Amino acid sequence: MLKKLFFVLPILLVLLACSKTAFTGRKQLNLIPTQTINQLSFTEYKTFLQQNKTLSSGKEVDMVRRIGNDLRAAVDVYYKAKNMQKDLKDFAWEFNVVDDANTVNAFCMPGGKVVVYTGILKVTQNEDALACVMGHEIAHALANHGNERMSQGMVAQLGLSSLDLALSQQPAATRQVLMNAAGAGAQVGVLLPFSRKHETEADEIGLYLMAMAGYNANEAGPFWERMNKLGGSRPAAFLSTHPDPAKRSQTLKSLIPKAQAYARRYPVTASSRYKK
Repeated sequence: MLKKLFFVLPILLVLLACSKTAFTGRKQLNLIPTQTINQLSFTEYKTFLQQNKTLSSGKEVDMVRRIGNDLRAAVDVYYKAKNMQKDLKDFAWEFNVVDDANTVNAFCMPGGKVVVYTGILKVTQNEDALACVMGHEIAHALANHGNERMSQGMVAQLGLSSLDLALSQQPAATRQVLMNAAGAGAQVGVLLPFSRKHETEADEIGLYLMAMAGYNANEAGPFWERMNKLGGSRPAAFLSTHPDPAKRSQTLKSLIPKAQAYARRYPVTASSRYKK
């Protein structure tokens, strides 16, 4: 009886930990408390900024923070309309720019910690495309992709579905899973890409966010086409597990009417915007 209970309990815990992503409603496994993963994220984000050349002022910083706050306002408007504000209580939004012209990348860690490298600005070329990039990265955090990847890692690599149990039985391995899932340290957004399923979902949510924030969703497709051309025969690291460029542009184009409908239904007004 006890042996059977020991076998069934992890399954029950997994079932209880299932949730749905915002916007798309996809079912996912989230075993880690949001506060736990966010605190880890905040610590690693702080370390990352200290180890890289982070800009404190300038036109790039102003632009990134303005767009970031527009997207944040869109998130708040939508979550308030859906009575989901509690899902954002552990977020601590931050938008920073790293001066690295050779790195064509951006990322958002769990809890709303965003970094944009100056190298990607030569590809975005305009604020609408940058809003597409930042919306996509923020979508990863809103959809709890880090938590989902962490939870899958705990089950697949450790065979455990309880964080406390994993930490007590396999502390070193568990911490490594936590770090990898959060995209910690120097590997953030580069060596630990999300799955294609996550990337496709982030594309969709990001498109809705940029439209709600007042940006032109039609710029999403052309931006990803520029990103693909940048890699030549070898795709850029940013595209390593992203959807096929042609299919991606086609999918984004098909979602534009829905994104525009979101913008009409959940508009970001002047009173709901944040200052940079």
